[in-house]
Amino acid sequence: MAMNDSVNILSSAYLAVEYIDSFLPDNPLQQPFKNAWNYMLDNYTKFQIATWGSLLVHEVSYFLLCVPGFIFQFIPYMQKYKIQQDKPETWEKQWKCFKTLLFNHFFIQLPLICGTYYFTEYFNIPYGWEEMPRWYVLVAQCFGCAVIEDAWHYFLHRLLHHKRIYKYIHKVHHEFVSPFGMQAEYAHPLETLILGAGFFIGIVVFCNHVVLLWAWVICRLMETIDVHSGYDVPLNPLHLVPFYAGARFHDFHHMNFIGNYASTFTWWDRLFGTDSQFIAYQEKEKKKQCIAKKKAN
Repeated sequence: MAMNDSVNILSSAYLAVEYIDSFLPDNPLQQPFKNAWNYMLDNYTKFQIATWGSLLVHEVSYFLLCVPGFIFQFIPYMQKYKIQQDKPETWEKQWKCFKTLLFNHFFIQLPLICGTYYFTEYFNIPYGWEEMPRWYVLVAQCFGCAVIEDAWHYFLHRLLHHKRIYKYIHKVHHEFVSPFGMQAEYAHPLETLILGAGFFIGIVVFCNHVVLLWAWVICRLMETIDVHSGYDVPLNPLHLVPFYAGARFHDFHHMNFIGNYASTFTWWDRLFGTDSQFIAYQEKEKKKQCIAKKKAN
């Protein structure tokens, strides 16, 4: 009975979104995107699309999403939004991070990406335009992937902080007490494999078109680069996502080393009380701000 109720609720929600979508104006980018997609299908093999297309999506998305945070360090106005203002970025750290990223991307992640084609063939995942899910289905699937990855990340990340394991693997990622966007995937190769495995679980569960692979890559990179950016910028659209952790939440993890283990959402840390130090820190900072305002007045 409960299963039928859930199915009915989901069906009703789907119909409601379809109804709303019918009133929205046509997307001017849809036809150019369709033309580009069909051109890709006509001129490249599935293996090339799944392998080199996925690599290109990852690399271009990663470094483009890092650009705003990289530029912020040169804009004095943006420094008021930097979370750890006493720890500015340095060229030495950024260059070291960049070199490690290139190694991880091409010697750890690329071999995994090479398996994408075989994954899509094994599960008979389509590439065609006609089979592509609607935008709202894709958004829901990406959200589902994020929920699954967040659970995996919380428990495995917390395990990597165990005193018997931490210094061998996760310590590499914590070399930067004050994170910056490009540092999001700066990690020990084993950590890249361990925590990165959570990315693929949602794909196995939800993937019904190769476009989800790329959409989820972009969503995940957008989130992880944002929380590692070191800047809490107002009007950030990601803050509209329910229970989104954000840059301050994860920045505290780098500064404090303990607590705030989840990647995207706050509920696991709240449930297990691993955000208690963060909450205490926030209350302490609010009191400092109140005292400073009273003195200024």
